[in-house]
Amino acid sequence: MQAKIIKVDCENPELAVIEEAADILKAGGLVAFPTETVYGLGADTFNPEAVERIFKIKGRPFDKPLAICISNVADLDFLVEEVPEFAKNIIDRFWPGPLTLIFKKRETVFSQATCGRATVGIRFPKNKITLSLIASVGRPLVLTSANISGIPSSIEAQQVLNDIGKNIDLILDGGKTELGVESTILDLTTAPPTIIREGAITVKEIEKVLGKLKVS
Repeated sequence: MQAKIIKVDCENPELAVIEEAADILKAGGLVAFPTETVYGLGADTFNPEAVERIFKIKGRPFDKPLAICISNVADLDFLVEEVPEFAKNIIDRFWPGPLTLIFKKRETVFSQATCGRATVGIRFPKNKITLSLIASVGRPLVLTSANISGIPSSIEAQQVLNDIGKNIDLILDGGKTELGVESTILDLTTAPPTIIREGAITVKEIEKVLGKLKVS
């Protein structure tokens, strides 16, 4: 059975559509939606079965952690052990935006999302559909690109449908994504911080704020 697709206004997401998607997520379903980078596949962070389903649908290795998507910096308080003082500058400069930050995690974060690691990647996107959806669910969402692992990430809803549409519950069609490039991943638990993946934000841009970085 193919996933349902609903068009959504990317500037003023329709409340009824967002609430329908949120209800699916709260019930353990999977929803694909646009971020400013690529289309993401989301699940309730605190539903281990839903998180595990993402790995299976994508064919993603079970040792490759997923990010957690928030809609407010205050959400960090119950997801990470601490926010290093130096990290506040990078948060102020690039959040919300296409940057995933890795912190030491709290025990409240299930190991299914982090693959048993002591760290967790956190993303605070600026896409209004994504932010509205997280707010409607009322808690952070696990987030990964909405595609089969190993193939290019989707930047349009039809690509998501063609790739994984048979295995998910709903696709929110907000049109083509703004950037079309995945988020940059920065590990803040190393000294100096380490660029795990360079994406929409360049190493040079981050080094202007934090100084010299390691590059994985």
